[in-house]
Amino acid sequence: MLDAIETYLALRRTTGFAMSTAEYLLKSFAAFAAERGQTYVKTKTAIDWAALGPSVAQRDARLRAVCRFVRHVRVEDVGHELPPANHFGARKKRRTPHIYTTDEISRLVEAALRLRPMRGLRPHTQATLIALLSSTGLRISEALKLTIADVTRDGLLIRETKFRKTRLVPLHDTAAAGLQRYLARRGRGSDNDPVFIDKRNRPLRYIAVKETFDRLVDKAVIRSTSARRPRLHDLRHTFAVRALQGSPTGRGRCGAHMAALATYMGHINIYATYWYLEATPDLLRDVATAGEAFMSEGRSS
Repeated sequence: MLDAIETYLALRRTTGFAMSTAEYLLKSFAAFAAERGQTYVKTKTAIDWAALGPSVAQRDARLRAVCRFVRHVRVEDVGHELPPANHFGARKKRRTPHIYTTDEISRLVEAALRLRPMRGLRPHTQATLIALLSSTGLRISEALKLTIADVTRDGLLIRETKFRKTRLVPLHDTAAAGLQRYLARRGRGSDNDPVFIDKRNRPLRYIAVKETFDRLVDKAVIRSTSARRPRLHDLRHTFAVRALQGSPTGRGRCGAHMAALATYMGHINIYATYWYLEATPDLLRDVATAGEAFMSEGRSS
């Protein structure tokens, strides 16, 4: 079984998946099965092993990891049994994002520009980073990995990030101008130097950005409607929602807009983009209206 697992992991990694968690889980399962003298996946053994997880969510994740492996390996060897993926009945829930208003983003940028030292680079680094994230929907990891060479005339070159995808992110003229002003203040440096740096000219670290952003949220007096505080990653959610709210009308044009947005944001598939339709009441209302119209047309035809 271990040979089949190694082949499966290698194949998935060539398509851009890290598979570190899957490797740990599958090898743990293989050892569990070996203790029972089994070289093929058996449904009962898979469920018994998955049941060792401390929570329903973890038990579900363990079993689904085995199921994905079995779907792959059964193409060549039907001796493996495919367990029921939903055996534990867990359902993944996405955290409801905070969708920032234009005024809230402006207050965040203004609060960043008041950071100390006032005459240093730090206020401009944080303000430019927030503005860039809100205007492009980049992942924070993508923004922090940007080098001088990645800032091109055609946009930002995002190199092999999540799922090992490389893409070009065009910038609005105002975003491009703001980034160029920051680079002029920062000093160009060499092509391999990071765009965003700390006071020691080292690459800006995520933990430092997050801690500063959390303080800026408080200074800008931004409150979420839920019990959880607004997050840095919610800037990406906000970009996606605003882009969908500006989507053209018509099923064909809306579909093309959705596909373009999925590519722009670096989603592995369009389903991750469709999730944003649930994020605000007006988008959900549009979905309901479209669904009602579709059902009405179906009944009348």
